[in-house]
Amino acid sequence: MKKTIFKIEQMDCPSEENLIRMKLQNIEGIAKQEFDLKGRVLTVYHTGDYKVIEHQLATLNLGSRFIESLAAGDFHAEEDNRQRKVLWIVLAINFGFFLIEMSTGILSKSMGLVADSLDMLADAFVYGLSLFAVGAAVSRKKRVALICGYFQILLAAIGFIEVIRRFIGAEEMPVFQTMISISILALIANVICLLLLQRTKSNDAHIQASIIFSSNDVIINAGVILAGFLVWQLDNQIPDLVIGSIVFAIVVRGALRILKLAKN
Repeated sequence: MKKTIFKIEQMDCPSEENLIRMKLQNIEGIAKQEFDLKGRVLTVYHTGDYKVIEHQLATLNLGSRFIESLAAGDFHAEEDNRQRKVLWIVLAINFGFFLIEMSTGILSKSMGLVADSLDMLADAFVYGLSLFAVGAAVSRKKRVALICGYFQILLAAIGFIEVIRRFIGAEEMPVFQTMISISILALIANVICLLLLQRTKSNDAHIQASIIFSSNDVIINAGVILAGFLVWQLDNQIPDLVIGSIVFAIVVRGALRILKLAKN
């Protein structure tokens, strides 16, 4: 087993990480890929010639550069299995709260909750892409990525239209009690996800990306809670529409990254 390290100058987000994983997925002999997004470093555990990996990375035009190749001990999958379990838990929590926030957001007329539910769904899509396609063909993963990306954009577009309709039309006051209570539950759920992910003490990109997503979700949940309090105090729907628009924009940004991943 060999351990080969590459510097990837333009790798700074989960989209590039997933792009690299798809590119290297069908290369025989790769046992594991470790990503350090902050340091922009890729470590590949493999058998065979590292130059095959180097060539594939070069075709992505992400500024890849070979650093070194060392002998490594036998690769054991226990760590990967533990990380997979954590990611499945995080995926389940995100998808569960997507259903909860979407339904309560519609019933309470809160665009903040609806938007946050789509952000939860977007995160679940990203986690699912990484887990679903293990051992699957690259073309299959790309098809799933395209579906996920376009679906998120469609939902966000519907959300933006609804925000505009509510802004210029008759005022529909959201139920601030539901906004606050559900967002507090979502905040607790995301904090639990964050703690579970941090306990892995892993530098693998799946875990690091998930930590970033959960940290962002904590901030978004706090924003929806604040919007709920402002709706209550001001007796006005504008704070809810503002936070909803912001989160819809975040969802679209994530969807565009997924589409970029699928089309490369």
